[in-house]
Amino acid sequence: MFFNSLKFLLVFPVIFLIYWSMPSKWLVVRKSFLLTISYLLYMNFNPSFSLVLLWVTFITYLGGLILSKPSVKKSFWVWVLVLLSLGPLIVFKYYNFVNETLSSGLSVLGLRFSLPGLNWAIPIGISFFSFQAVGYLIDVYFERIKAEKNVLDYMLFVSFFPQIASGPISKASDLIPQIKREKLFDYNQTVTGLKYLLWGMFLKVVVADRIGVYVDTVFANYSKFSGIGCLIASILYSIQIYGDFSGYSLMAIGLGKTLGFNLVRNFNRPYFSVSITDFWRRWHISLSQWLKDYIYIPLGGSRCSRLRNYWNIFVTFLVSGIWHGANWTFIFWGIFHGFCQMIERAFGWSKKRYHGIGRAFRIVLTFTLVTIAWVLFRSPSLWDAISFLNRFSSFSGVHFADLQTLAHILLAMIPLVIFEFGKEFFPDVYDKAKQIVFIRWFSYVYILAMIVLTGVHDGSSFIYVSF
Repeated sequence: MFFNSLKFLLVFPVIFLIYWSMPSKWLVVRKSFLLTISYLLYMNFNPSFSLVLLWVTFITYLGGLILSKPSVKKSFWVWVLVLLSLGPLIVFKYYNFVNETLSSGLSVLGLRFSLPGLNWAIPIGISFFSFQAVGYLIDVYFERIKAEKNVLDYMLFVSFFPQIASGPISKASDLIPQIKREKLFDYNQTVTGLKYLLWGMFLKVVVADRIGVYVDTVFANYSKFSGIGCLIASILYSIQIYGDFSGYSLMAIGLGKTLGFNLVRNFNRPYFSVSITDFWRRWHISLSQWLKDYIYIPLGGSRCSRLRNYWNIFVTFLVSGIWHGANWTFIFWGIFHGFCQMIERAFGWSKKRYHGIGRAFRIVLTFTLVTIAWVLFRSPSLWDAISFLNRFSSFSGVHFADLQTLAHILLAMIPLVIFEFGKEFFPDVYDKAKQIVFIRWFSYVYILAMIVLTGVHDGSSFIYVSF
């Protein structure tokens, strides 16, 4: 059940009231209630998906107990357990891709061979909860944390409903202690959570979904649009995916806060980055940290030769591309980001500080590179991505898909621009303005009115849910 659906908006107040009506000492009852709600909401997508969730949960739970025993051969068992945990992800997400790639490669040699195709739907959020659970397993292996013995706490850690579909990806050391702790209702934290929820809803239904109407039209028929039309669509897609994914993350964080949980921050104004390296410190922070902790550093990180460091970066972002989807577009998207970071590392650009015009130039350059990469990410095939980028040089065809939609987009982006620029460049002025009651309440009413009057209220899924 998606957070922007009317059904969820009607159900959550009931969940909230029941949860906080329980005495804080009824910790087991509260946790059981949250676990039940998490599974019921997840099963609302497709009841069979819960079987995959249970498999990953119990394999990693039992795996943690096995790895905590001093008598076992940990180096052997950790590989077995990780493969078993990632098995559903590999089968559901990559089986058909590998099958099609193998068949295409053999057909070039004149050979015909293919495995039976699978038409199963990919379980919602499988990449997110699989990585979260595997991260726990690796932390136990390296003795960063102790194995969790309470099965209720661990099940809730993996399935907690605000984050299961699209993250943020939490660490066990951060979330499990919160699950174990008694919670008293905190009015200020709840209000903060509702603010996150309101802003996240705005980014999703007003900014991202409204932009999506335009972007989908152009990407589906790019050969009919001029270079200007395609260029606008590519820039707007950068904003769409940011509004969509950061909107979900903010709603997840907000829902967590209303229930007494603090989930990790996932975005930090990424389009003001001065390099691709900086971009990945600001974009999907929980995944970036996961890749750093469980891929990059175990490979050797930066404490090795320069060539080995480049290889570590390449492998890390190759994994990032593969994680995002079973398509060559995602793989090359990851390689592109890795290649850019290798160049920045080689010339020392990733560590430089920029000010004034130099900073402005670097922000524009980074945004341009990220936007080009998003075309790869959005396109159904590499050929489509190349063809779409080639349209930038064309001056024939229709310039705009829908002028009225474009006008709505510009109107919707006003609060986003004010918020992003204010927080990034004028934080003191922004914080002072926030303290003025009239400005604060005008913002709440304006954002709420925009959601009601101009939002796309079709309960559409979030882009990253498919990952």
